[in-house]
Amino acid sequence: MGVQAQRPGGEAADESGDLRIDLLGPVRARRGAAPLTLGPVRRQAVLAALILRAPAVVSHRQLLADVWGADPPSTGHQVLPSYVYALRKTLDATPAGPDRSVIHSERGGYRFLPEGVRTDLAELADESSRSRRAKASGDLDAALRHGSRALELFRGEPLPGLPGPLADSERQRLARQLRALYQDRAECLISLGRYQDALDELLTPPLAHPHDEVLAALRMRALYGSGRQAEALAVHQKMRRRLLDELGVEPGEELRRLHQAVLRRDDRLLLGRPTAPSAATVLAPKGSQPEIPPSGHRPSHGSARPRRNDLPGDTVCLVGRERELGLLTAPTSPEAVSVIAVDGTAGVGKTALVVRAAWSLSGAYPDGCLFVDLHGHAVSPDRGGPQRALRRLLRAVRGDGGESPDDLENVEDLVTAWRAATSAQRLLLVLDDARSAEQVLPLLPAGPGSLVLVTGRQRLLGLDADRRVTVEPLSTDDAVALLRALLGEQRANHEPEAALELARRCGGLPLALRIAISRLQHRPTWTLALLAGRLSDDERSLGELRAGDRSVEAAFRMSYDQLTPELQRAFRALGRVPTSDFDALSLAAMLGSSRLRAEGLLEDLVDTSLLQQPRPGRYRMHDLVRAHARRLAAAVPEQAAADLTAVLHLYAAAGRVAGDEDAREDAPRPDALRAAFRSRRDASAWLRAAGGDLTDVVAYAAAAEEFDHACRIAEALVDHLVRQGQYQDCRAALDLALPCADLATDRRMAASLRNCMGMIDVYQGQHRRAHTWFTEALRHCCSEDDLRERARAITGLGIAQWGMGGVEDAVAHLDEAVELTARLDDHWLTGMALCSLGAIRSRQGQHEKAFELNATALVIAEKGGRPRTISNVLCFTADAHLAAGHYAQATDLLRRAAELAQEAEDLPLRAASLSRLAMVEHTQGSLDSAVDTHHRALATLTSHTSAGLEMKVRIRLGSTYAAAGRYAEARQEFETALALPEAQDHPQQFRQAREGLNGSYCPTDETTTSTDRP
Repeated sequence: MGVQAQRPGGEAADESGDLRIDLLGPVRARRGAAPLTLGPVRRQAVLAALILRAPAVVSHRQLLADVWGADPPSTGHQVLPSYVYALRKTLDATPAGPDRSVIHSERGGYRFLPEGVRTDLAELADESSRSRRAKASGDLDAALRHGSRALELFRGEPLPGLPGPLADSERQRLARQLRALYQDRAECLISLGRYQDALDELLTPPLAHPHDEVLAALRMRALYGSGRQAEALAVHQKMRRRLLDELGVEPGEELRRLHQAVLRRDDRLLLGRPTAPSAATVLAPKGSQPEIPPSGHRPSHGSARPRRNDLPGDTVCLVGRERELGLLTAPTSPEAVSVIAVDGTAGVGKTALVVRAAWSLSGAYPDGCLFVDLHGHAVSPDRGGPQRALRRLLRAVRGDGGESPDDLENVEDLVTAWRAATSAQRLLLVLDDARSAEQVLPLLPAGPGSLVLVTGRQRLLGLDADRRVTVEPLSTDDAVALLRALLGEQRANHEPEAALELARRCGGLPLALRIAISRLQHRPTWTLALLAGRLSDDERSLGELRAGDRSVEAAFRMSYDQLTPELQRAFRALGRVPTSDFDALSLAAMLGSSRLRAEGLLEDLVDTSLLQQPRPGRYRMHDLVRAHARRLAAAVPEQAAADLTAVLHLYAAAGRVAGDEDAREDAPRPDALRAAFRSRRDASAWLRAAGGDLTDVVAYAAAAEEFDHACRIAEALVDHLVRQGQYQDCRAALDLALPCADLATDRRMAASLRNCMGMIDVYQGQHRRAHTWFTEALRHCCSEDDLRERARAITGLGIAQWGMGGVEDAVAHLDEAVELTARLDDHWLTGMALCSLGAIRSRQGQHEKAFELNATALVIAEKGGRPRTISNVLCFTADAHLAAGHYAQATDLLRRAAELAQEAEDLPLRAASLSRLAMVEHTQGSLDSAVDTHHRALATLTSHTSAGLEMKVRIRLGSTYAAAGRYAEARQEFETALALPEAQDHPQQFRQAREGLNGSYCPTDETTTSTDRP
């Protein structure tokens, strides 16, 4: 029975009218007046993520992270196309075509095209902006009108029920925006004299926040305007009690100022519209406000002493630091001295950030704002102790009166005088570029309520800080925004792709970006693409990032010069690490030290901000810091060469230990490094932690002209990558290594790498291409020393010939392979040859011969004891029993095969075993059980799994759904199979999926071959 096509949701499509999508409430879509059915919440979440990030391209990885968070489905990259396919069918006007769809496919992701689509989010942004502009210009009636329109767009909680971290964060952001709209509306009503309306507005649920001092201030103003002075004072008293009891803090300066104004009946401050600034305000330092001292505060030198402000000018354009600014400006205790420590690598913008925060806080510190540059990383820092800084600070707080600090010699006397001078003062003190906690501790003031902001490249672990803020490099989007702000939108918009590349080359480091922009400003004939190209070479990138006395490399060098000799040695070694992130074992291999010692060195480098720690146990260098480390390493070439050899040996050793071919006698055996891994599982876990960087290791070795290492690492990684289903990564590594084979001293590599390529093609059903590889490998086997590679090539030729339909040639090759492998004691290769012969005999109806061949293979596999080899043989044996109609025996064998595949961590083999088991259950009529088993097979697949294998599992699942009468689910599986990336590279599965949609596919018609596994 065929599966009938139908529009998602079952409704007829209305192709007329504009498309509108609303997210400020339950997600909904309409074309014209006709509602559109968007499907399950996960599909709605995918649509919402694309809209929220529009018009940017959203990568598959980002989309999975947005919707599934830290636990994406193992088949995530295959699930996404099915969601997008369904969304396009629903949203697009017909005939749209992929190029005219509202969801456009880009390389590695999707882009939502907002042109021609109306969204309530866009209307909210527009009305909110109009309201803000009207309020700023003094047109309060217009501000109310636009604000009301913005509020009407909310239809309840935004994005209700949508899963994923992006939806969560967006709900929180929109809730804050909703609260801000209500606040602005209430403020406008107060300024217009509509006090009762304002009070009603302030009772709305979005404004029910018990600790919001801004709302309390608005209530006090509205109550005062209504003639209810006592109630306004009660609001302040209630808020103060709540803050003290629940948070342990006093109300902020603004609420205290309003409290004083209510007591004084200051109508101008409480009710008046904003007026033009007075001359005194114009002359005040940036960010300061007229100050009303808190109750009970008494300046220590009389109110006539002018307020001191030593903060540098806040002239830097700051982009993308909202979170950090929020942490720096959050309320602190009025009863104690608060310390906030800010760390980050050189050039990341710590000083600019802290100066901005200090200016925004300056009005709350009536006794002054002081700034001291400690020069912790200057070329010749003052190492004579804190005397100089203490004398300067004492002069700042004492003015012309009191004992001269120059008369005090020892540190103890200076510290005592500093603490006595500040004991009754409330100061804001910025200590910039601190080298150590010991440098900072004597400089802390004594006055309750004072705040100290400390910056440094080192993490000041010896300092008791109330908060610690690590400043990371800017995201790519924020880096581009900074570039546009400083260079000018016209020039940046003229080369948008080059602007993006330049931001990436600068690694989000504000210092690097500012120097790059400075060079462009002084060279109007230079294009952004030209400078980005000049930065693309590690050897010259740091040299390009130099302008006048500013230099990225000089900033890094200052940090390096502060390190101990042992840390300097470790830092140089890390310049030779071939992956973007790494663990302690890589450094231990290069230094010849223990893993524990290497980890201690890495942690010390993290504390100096020369190293980042993206997650526990893994470390990373900023790209420009890595370039600096490589330059330093190049200055000691013999040491650098030894470091590189050691780390490349480590990757080759890990691949050998993790693979099934570890017993080979001809494989290089760096025993000291192999001992670093306790077991195959340990080595495999270490390689998995490197993720997609394994291919980069081969590329790095090839670029360094370490040709033997490039070949050996690519060869050693094959088993590990196949076990994970990472065929594309495996092929990429072999592609990189193949040109090195002719230059390597190990002449075996030319044949070995071609045999590896052939087996990858066999696993993916590309038999003709595999045949070419095996033929080339055989041509490179010119001596008796190449016996194993010859046997591999002949076995591969037999399997490829079988897949191409040449049964007689296949049998001849496989018979020869069996004879050769008997001389090699290679369990895996012998098993492959025997099982492939058995499968051919089974298809020819020679079941007893097939059982005999499989039994021999099983004895050899069990002798070797490797779970993966045994599991593979059991799958072939089960196929023979299935062909003979022995369903019970096939079921038992496949269950055992699946368990062994799981033990071996061979994900594709486990998926193939479970899928075969589900076919047996289907054949026996246990359809519900077959569906469950198919889903277990799908759950085993990962984002790296071969599209061909996933297609096969989904097609079989679709046929089981159809047999059970569940036609909609069957259609979804067939359509998902057809929508997978690279689906058309697998013509047999593509044809079967099309047949499934037409109702003509039968799983029992499948021909099982040796490729029906990973």
